[in-house]
Parts: sequence; C-alpha cells; structure tokens
Amino acid sequence: MSTHNASPSHPSRPQVDLALQGGGSHGAFTWGVLDRLLEDDGLDIAAISGTSAGALNGAVMLSGYARGHEDGGHDEGRRQAQHALKAFWEDISQHGPIFSPLTMQADGSLKPAFNLNELPGYQIMNMFIRTLSPYDLNPFNLNPLRAVVQRHVDVEALHTVCTSCGIQLFVTATSVHTGQARVFTKEELTLDALMASTCLPFLFQAVEIEGEPYWDGGYTGNPALFPLIYNTQANDLLLVKINPLQRMETPTRSVEILDRLSEITFNASLISELRAIAFVTRLLKDNRLDPKQYKNLHLHMIGDDDGLAPFNASSKSNTDRAFLKKLHGLGHAAATRWLHAHRADVGTRSTLDVEHAFLGAT
Repeated sequence: MSTHNASPSHPSRPQVDLALQGGGSHGAFTWGVLDRLLEDDGLDIAAISGTSAGALNGAVMLSGYARGHEDGGHDEGRRQAQHALKAFWEDISQHGPIFSPLTMQADGSLKPAFNLNELPGYQIMNMFIRTLSPYDLNPFNLNPLRAVVQRHVDVEALHTVCTSCGIQLFVTATSVHTGQARVFTKEELTLDALMASTCLPFLFQAVEIEGEPYWDGGYTGNPALFPLIYNTQANDLLLVKINPLQRMETPTRSVEILDRLSEITFNASLISELRAIAFVTRLLKDNRLDPKQYKNLHLHMIGDDDGLAPFNASSKSNTDRAFLKKLHGLGHAAATRWLHAHRADVGTRSTLDVEHAFLGAT
C-alpha cells in the first residue's frame, strides 16, 4: 500500500499514529483517552490501528470525524468524533443486559468492584459457555453488538476517510485457517471486518469473509503495529494500553486460569512486535542500519495499570453505565497526565522505555 497524505492539522498540535488495544468493555478507557486527545490542546491523528474494542473505537471516531470534516473542516471533525464516541458507548450501556446478563443493577449495587465474578452463578455460566460451542449454544449466530455497531459506524465514510481527511484505519482479525493476522483497510473495511475483529470464539461463530473464517484479532495483533510502520509517514506511535502485563495473584480456579491465559495470549503478539522495534531502534542508534531504510520510531504509551488493576477479566463483559463512565474518567485523566508530561516530546523523542515496560529489562 502507498503512504497516505498527511491530514490537515492545527499548527500547534503534533501528529501521531494511534495503536488501540482491544479488551471488551475496558475499551471505554480508550474512549476517555480519545476524548481527551481530540480536545483543542491534544494531538492530530495520522492513522489508527485497532483490534476488537480498539477497532470499534477507531471506526466510530472516524465515522464522526468524516461527517464533521465534510460539514465544517478539521476542527468540526474532531468535535463530531467526540460526539460519535459518546453516543456509541451510551448505546452500549443501554443494551448492557443483552451483552452481560449478569451486569450490575442500576441502583449501584456491588459497586465499586464491578467484577462480574462476584455475582452468584457467574462461575457456572462462564464454564457453561466455555464447555459448549457457540455453534451449539447460538445456532442462529445472534450478536446484538452487530446492530449497535451498524448504528454508529458509517462504512462508506471509512472507505473515503483516508483520501478526504488523510487518516487511515487498520483493523486486525485472526484467520482461523492460517492463524495469521489479516489487516483490513480502505475498501476492505466492512461491518463483517469489524465484527471479525471482535469475534471471541467461545461466544460467537467465526465471521466468514470471502469464504475464510476469522476470529478476534487480539490473538495475532493487539493491536498490530506493522501497518502503522509500513504504511504511514508519521514517526510517532502512541499505544493506548488497557490489558495488564502483570497480575500478581496466582489464579487457582479454572475460570481464572483461562482468563489469565487469554490475557497472556492477547499480549504476546504486541510484545513480539515491540521487541523487534526495540532491536531495530538499537541498531539505528549504533549506526548499524541505514536510517533511510528504517523508521526511527518515537514510541509513546498511555495507560493506567493502577487504575485498572481492581477490575479483573470478568469485568470486560460488564457494560453497566456507571462502570463505563468510570473507565472513561480513568482514560481521560491518564491522557491528561500524559499530555502534560510528554506532549512536547512528540516529534522529538520516545517517552516509552520498551525494554523496561514490556521486555522485563531493568
């Protein structure tokens, strides 16, 4: 693919590529981050790579951006992107009983824990889902999320947003047959592609696209970084991280073990890509590679491990309105802290120590 034209930008706003992780309802944290970055003192976005909830956040945001950009230009596009994200997550919260039958009650009971495994019957229901195939449990392949996404994503706008607004979107899904990542972009971006990126194999039947079945993209890229490296001109890449690398408790129940294995699996591809980036960066620093052939990336990250730590894997199915608003607040605050500390570093240097944060280096 060819490199896109840079998007029109505010003269005082630096430009970055965004890499958005998936993680179920924890994607509301990313909503908060994006909401803050779209404010006037935030950043301009060159491209987005997203998986699962990250892909949905990117698609919804760009749908709103394209609509506003057509009506009133770049700044109106940013405002409409904020409105689009808010409307999407409000819609998700209104359909909480569909997405998570064991969601918290509207009166605020069981708060502030928000972990569904505290509810009676959660363990039984979880094991039931993991024991029986979705082809048995859900033969008609009903997925209420599809209708919500259809209401908030303008697929045609995603096809043209690259040329009209200068922002690319890359959505990752996992090929069931090959086990490899498939990255959808431009005209390949469809409702099916978005649903494939969010397709958890224990819950839903594989999404078929052109005769090939796909599962959640988190297994092979959460998110995929290589599309941003090879297909954009920006040298700054900002990762929005919502999945924990570490959990200090040792899981002892079968459901907890499976949840932790899923977290490890969903982080593995990202760690692998970051390891390769760190290696190339070291070689460039030592003048052992031609800088004309390789990007000297400036890596950045917004996350809040401490803020998200109380919410275990079961909470990723919780779409309670109060929980989503809390996650949004955590993401907004994390982005504000990062902007205050590191906005001036964009375009100049990395603010993420990859080896320390991801590779266990001291």
